[in-house]
Amino acid sequence: MKGRTPTAETVTTVEQARWFAEEVFPHESSLRTYLRASFPGVRDVDDIVQECYLRMFRTRAVQPIESARAFLFSIARRMSIDLVRKDHRKHGHEVLVDPMSLQLADPRLDAAEAASAREEIALLAEAIHALPARCREIVVLRKVDGLSPREIAERLGISVPTVETQLRRGMEKCARHFRRRGVATRPRLPRT
Repeated sequence: MKGRTPTAETVTTVEQARWFAEEVFPHESSLRTYLRASFPGVRDVDDIVQECYLRMFRTRAVQPIESARAFLFSIARRMSIDLVRKDHRKHGHEVLVDPMSLQLADPRLDAAEAASAREEIALLAEAIHALPARCREIVVLRKVDGLSPREIAERLGISVPTVETQLRRGMEKCARHFRRRGVATRPRLPRT
């Protein structure tokens, strides 16, 4: 083996391994945290992570990837949404709260503010997912989908006062969730 000239295939494999170790693997922990917080209905995070890696290798083989982290999270997000939708069609209604759909971050923020906003969004998704199912559904329908209490009541077959009570309780629980984690502000859900 000594003295052999490396083949193009060997060089490519070594380069792929180096790229993966330096550009992709360092994000695995935050990717798993993101998936668990944003998509608690997804059962096997390991499968999603492995599939993301496979798709990244395939893509990089045919074109450059400018930001491995952004591409990795984008793939994971799309896969998770697809899995939740498929599970929804198969097993019935489950509320999907994807922090990216909340549109809370201001594109004019600097890097530190943007990172803080991303953490707050993940915390908000965690708080919403911790709510009881009916309460979570009402909060999402009101604050994310923008339905009125009357529309929610009609859709769910419950009274408007029940919707308002569940909404108030849900927002109070989200606020407590934030305070327990040291965030002094109330969750900034989109205004409706």
